Amino acid sequence: MQHLPSPDATPAPRPPLRVGLLGIGVVGSGTARVLVRNRELIAGRAGRTIDLLMVAARNLPRARALVGPDVEVLADAMRVVRHPQIDVVVEAIGGCTVARELVLEAIAHGKHVVTANKALLSEHGCEIFAAAQARGVMVAFEGAVAVSIPIVKALREGLAANRVESVAGIVNGTSNFVLTKMRGRGLSFDKALHEAQRLGYAEADPAFDVDGIDAAHKLVLLASIAFGTPVRLDAVHVEGIRALQAEDHHHAEQLGYRIKLLAVARRHAEGLELRVQPTLLPASTLLAQVDGAMNGVMVHSDAAGVTFYYGAGAGSEQTASAVIADLVDVARLADALPVQRVPALGRQLHVMAAVPALQVDELPTRNYLRLPVDDAAATLPAALRAFSEHDITVLAHRETAGEAPHAGALAFITGEATPLQLRPVLAALEGLPGVRGPVVRLCVQPLS
Repeated sequence: MQHLPSPDATPAPRPPLRVGLLGIGVVGSGTARVLVRNRELIAGRAGRTIDLLMVAARNLPRARALVGPDVEVLADAMRVVRHPQIDVVVEAIGGCTVARELVLEAIAHGKHVVTANKALLSEHGCEIFAAAQARGVMVAFEGAVAVSIPIVKALREGLAANRVESVAGIVNGTSNFVLTKMRGRGLSFDKALHEAQRLGYAEADPAFDVDGIDAAHKLVLLASIAFGTPVRLDAVHVEGIRALQAEDHHHAEQLGYRIKLLAVARRHAEGLELRVQPTLLPASTLLAQVDGAMNGVMVHSDAAGVTFYYGAGAGSEQTASAVIADLVDVARLADALPVQRVPALGRQLHVMAAVPALQVDELPTRNYLRLPVDDAAATLPAALRAFSEHDITVLAHRETAGEAPHAGALAFITGEATPLQLRPVLAALEGLPGVRGPVVRLCVQPLS
């Protein structure tokens, strides 16, 4: 066994990495706390101390109470990003307008940037990464996706030898909490969302979460890293979970599935499949068992095979963990040549290549269909004939009786068919006698 180097071999200490923090809300306050609490541990891993010098905040008394007397607190964030003593700016204010201006100004002044702002990077990432490359500074964003899960580092570094074939993940904790309560307790969407808001998992306006927009922002970043292509937000097919009913979870469970808001990026010969939508997953799969506000990401790649990542998808110190991991990377590599650093998207920008996004309507999947009916047993033979006449395979089905004023239901799992191929059979099913409303369709992903 080799001995550790003697103290005489210890290198000369490096100067501290000096941090300017923009915003002292959930992410900013967690970052400040963890930096102070784990100061020596972080310094040992980074090779230098990481010192919080300045904070920009709107509520100055609150900010001073949180960071203490040794940190300068300013109302003007531009003074922080332009200050000559600041080496790295942590953007924790959110949004895209002011945050974009501040990040670009920080880069122009030669500051490295750390952010957990997925909306900013999914909409303005190309501009920001190009500016950083031109100025020779780093932009790090581990906290922007799945928070405590180091999925950005895994895709960018751990799987650097691999050709990634697909990334599939539950990356929005709010929606996952709502779906878990709907399945586990039979709650309606509205009641499950109310509970999420009461417990602090959902905002007063939950649209970004339950409508799939937050997950789409994260998928843009994951797909860009996984496939080496700049992905646009408008290339992602997005559906939310508002239309789901408790009975869909019951049917799915009886058929051997669970419903999750799934973000999927998959490589095809013709281009990329990019979708965020409520999806039936086999109940036995790891992703199907990610419950509550937790996140999980599964990656298929050629050399490593299937890898799975699980952890908290939200939280003050959970996000701070990812933000400070980025600060440690900056502390280690700030003095290195730009070519020696890990590129923001895992590849040098000049080798990034455009890849077309495919239309989801033209991609075959298995499908879950729920048909509300007066009499399930009486309608089933006609429904099965409709599938047969339109060459759609039925892999499984179940029926439930209803009691007035509620309809019964027929639920089906079909073989692979595109949404375009399903349209004629959906019209035929909705036209059958005793059908009480439109067919509910959800995607089914075997994840094999």
